[in-house]
Amino acid sequence: MPSDDVKTQYEVYPYPDRDPADEASRLITGSPSWPQEMDHWLWGGARDWSKPLKALVAGGGTGDGLIQLAQLLTSAGRPYEITYVDLSAAARKIAEARAQARGLTGIRFVTGSLLDAPDLGRFDYIDSCGVLHHLPEPDEGFAALSAALADGGGMGLMVYAPLGRSGVYPLQSAFNTLYKGLPPKQKLAMAKDLFTRLPEGHPFRRNPHLVDHEQSDAGFYDLLLHSTDRPYTISDFAAALERARLDLAGVPEPALYDPARLLPKDQTLPEGLTEVERMQIAEDLRGTFKTHVVYAVKQGARVAPPMGKAFAVPHIRGADPRRIARAVAQDGQLRVTAGGEKHALRINRQAAPLIAAVDGRRPLSVIAQGCRLDPIRFAGLWGPVEKALSGFGQLHYSTLLSGPRA
Repeated sequence: MPSDDVKTQYEVYPYPDRDPADEASRLITGSPSWPQEMDHWLWGGARDWSKPLKALVAGGGTGDGLIQLAQLLTSAGRPYEITYVDLSAAARKIAEARAQARGLTGIRFVTGSLLDAPDLGRFDYIDSCGVLHHLPEPDEGFAALSAALADGGGMGLMVYAPLGRSGVYPLQSAFNTLYKGLPPKQKLAMAKDLFTRLPEGHPFRRNPHLVDHEQSDAGFYDLLLHSTDRPYTISDFAAALERARLDLAGVPEPALYDPARLLPKDQTLPEGLTEVERMQIAEDLRGTFKTHVVYAVKQGARVAPPMGKAFAVPHIRGADPRRIARAVAQDGQLRVTAGGEKHALRINRQAAPLIAAVDGRRPLSVIAQGCRLDPIRFAGLWGPVEKALSGFGQLHYSTLLSGPRA
């Protein structure tokens, strides 16, 4: 079970810091738990969305994952039953207020531990972000979520990573030794005062990727004063999944985990590397991952995304396909930012009409027919588009909008 210090922290400083009044002007989105992305990695892009999605948001905090999933399914007209569980009554109150502000229904709120997940039911989908690494025995959390997963279901998980958080853990250790036993508000005030005295050469000072401490008191406390926080390399993460009888099904931006993209042109990777070994090389070479987000399924249940399949329905995330098509038609390039880096992707200008035809409803076969392309020519143009956009989490296959309605 979470320690008393952790429970007290989230009652005093619910995290992340959110104001329900902001729901009128913004929807906070990200990975995991974007429905099309879930479908792509967990169900081969072919889930029957007319059937209610039974979901668990385990350790839901102030509600980011909950609100995203419920709002996007509501907007798509798809049925769902979501259970939210968190140990903090204060965080739950904020999450409930955010759902109420949006008029979202179909949500059951529970105050409790994710370790009790199997007692809450069996779920088609489980979201757990930023929680497992805060448990005294994280493997117990992985096992509890695995036990709550229905056959054919999948998970979207996030844990902290060590390299992009360089400087965090020495400060956590020092602050928690210096201020052990103090009330949270006093602890925060004293730590913030000491923080201003850190030498410029401290690894935290030199890490440009850390911002939570600048955004709110809750962010500072969660980043630098948390009493239970262990990071995972991608290898650690995969091993924890395996111990819980789960398989890694995919990551939202697979191109960032491809070490071949980082090698000079005259170098190649050793033969025989496993998928996780390749991903670990990429993590070590980049050195910037603050978190790892993965999709996972029960062992042996992994379904590959339907890349290039005629029946697959493509979606483009975060941008108007017509705008992307215009950029490609103009100079044969698409520029994306991912992992804090800018990438220029070369795409054949003749693929622009295919991109413009993506509407989240038409399968590839219909797009090819509409552009009057035979299967071979279509595959030659679409393949590089698919690889480039899916590699950076901008293209997914899903029947969310095209399948039958409930």
